[in-house]
Amino acid sequence: VDSPRVLRFLEGKLGTKAEADVLRLPAEVVEEALRTAPRTIDVYDRSGNHVFKLGNDSLRFGIGVTALFYQDPLTDDVTPFTRAHMRDMVRLGSRLPHYDVISTVGIVQDVLVEHTDLYAGLEMIANTTKALVLLVSDEYKFPAVLDMLETLHGRDLAERPFVIPYFNPVSPLVVNEGTADKVMVAAERGLPFIYSNYSMAGASTPLTPAGTLALLLAELLAGLTISQLIRPGAPISLGMLPVYFDMKTMMNFYDPQSILINLACAEMMAHYGLPHTGTSGSGTGWGMDLIAADTYWLNTLTFSMTKGGLAPFIGDTLGSKAISPLTIVHAHEIIDQARRFAAGFQLDDAHAVLAEIDEVQPGGHFLTVPSTLARYKDGYYTSPLFPHWTMETWLLEGRPSADRMLRERTMELLRDAPAPADHDDLIGRGEAFIAAL
Repeated sequence: VDSPRVLRFLEGKLGTKAEADVLRLPAEVVEEALRTAPRTIDVYDRSGNHVFKLGNDSLRFGIGVTALFYQDPLTDDVTPFTRAHMRDMVRLGSRLPHYDVISTVGIVQDVLVEHTDLYAGLEMIANTTKALVLLVSDEYKFPAVLDMLETLHGRDLAERPFVIPYFNPVSPLVVNEGTADKVMVAAERGLPFIYSNYSMAGASTPLTPAGTLALLLAELLAGLTISQLIRPGAPISLGMLPVYFDMKTMMNFYDPQSILINLACAEMMAHYGLPHTGTSGSGTGWGMDLIAADTYWLNTLTFSMTKGGLAPFIGDTLGSKAISPLTIVHAHEIIDQARRFAAGFQLDDAHAVLAEIDEVQPGGHFLTVPSTLARYKDGYYTSPLFPHWTMETWLLEGRPSADRMLRERTMELLRDAPAPADHDDLIGRGEAFIAAL
């Protein structure tokens, strides 16, 4: 534990001394933390409406997170991430209904560096009413960002919480000072928060999936225990972002085993009875390409078969260094189909329509039977991006590529994404708050 403040607090609570800042948590203390942590977390939007309960069986997704660059949806050019990009990405995520939260999309680089986290938080609260997953890179600014959001919101953030801070320890087995201090601030304020680790198998964790799972679970249980020692009953969600490390290219990447580790973590959280926050497979590919599509499909489809959770980081590309609006839009369609898959179908008599099958007889058709007429508008999946065209129609339309259609639809969504009615007021008051610091 790197934080002197938190380490002293833990030593006092446990009645023990750390050795070289290494603290061993007794099993009974961990078990008590598992008993006191809430089973679910109620999440609201900025307007105070209850939007979902993290920890039940529903799947939740969000866009982000903390990209340094923006990838242009028309040219694929990569440029430093700015306030305008933050504004546009938040509005885009806010417009697409399968994104339940907006995570800190990028690190704003066209403002003073000491104001980066403040302007990121301001653009988030001003451009959506959806729940926010908040990542603050400068731990010393974390209380100020919370103060600003609370001032703009006009209510205690812990009352109907719509802001969920996100924290990472450092593998292997380090609760770094910034994370420890932010956990204490969030727990003391009564805010729900996410505690999730990021691993590179073969570098920061063992190369074997079982070894990585054991190490990461130990880190998560440590974070859980610290939170409950600070404030028994503190709402917390645990999760992993497991990737592999390629020693030849010095790159991290997702492997099918990474996805299995994510599912194993989801099963462990279900076993513990704790809310789960998992990976979305973000960061792969060179934009919204075949590489990214492979990972997003594999991750989202398998995630849909878990007992529920939150995958808050969709849209990253190029090793998570850039954010791609094309990825946000295409992954939204993947989520749409994965949710339809996870919903299954009914096998009761009303849906088996045996009487209709008997009535049609061999060689007939089902175009006009009652079950078709009642369900043909929503009985099968229709993509908002890619129409069901015959070859002849595709030729008549000039043989457009799916890539071109995705780019055109993304540009349309970006142009038309509205701002909340109180956008200008919040921006004005937020800029005044930042200037007064």
